[in-house]
Amino acid sequence: METRSLEKKYNKLIIAVSIVIPVVVAILFGVKLKDFGYDVAPLSFLPPIYATINGLTALVLVIAVVAIKKGNVVLHERLMKLAIAFSLAFLVMYVAYHMTADSTKYGDLDHNGLVDELEMAQIGASRLIYFFILVTHIVLSIAIIPMVLITFVRGLSQQFDRHRKIAKITFPIWLYVAITGVVVYLMISPYYA
Repeated sequence: METRSLEKKYNKLIIAVSIVIPVVVAILFGVKLKDFGYDVAPLSFLPPIYATINGLTALVLVIAVVAIKKGNVVLHERLMKLAIAFSLAFLVMYVAYHMTADSTKYGDLDHNGLVDELEMAQIGASRLIYFFILVTHIVLSIAIIPMVLITFVRGLSQQFDRHRKIAKITFPIWLYVAITGVVVYLMISPYYA
């Protein structure tokens, strides 16, 4: 009964965090520091770093699953905390980059901020593939926030049956978000100015 009360204790926080993070990110994504008079150079070194962090998150998630299947609960818990830390680091860097740089347009070969007919012809169907991956990545990255938090709290509160049940859903979605974060970067990187 005490373990369920721990989960109930965190439910309101999980709901709040699950709402606040996407809203704040959406707001900050639209904020450009230069519009407020700050002369800040674009943090153009960040995208390959946060893409690497996404890749590391995917790797840590897989190793964490292997660890728990081998019965190593301590390693599993440490790796899951690391995966959450990586996800938070990604989020901070992603927002910082977008607050200092203009958005890159997929297919903008001449880096003028527009994708003209010639550029559209050159990129072809890859643009549709890119946007499909990007949209699913964004939607699932929002959905995964409460799932990760609920899964984590159930593990900490030692509700292992309930933890396993949601983890079977959380893991593949979180893994997809981490991997597609790398794919999105690799697809858009040729168009960075």
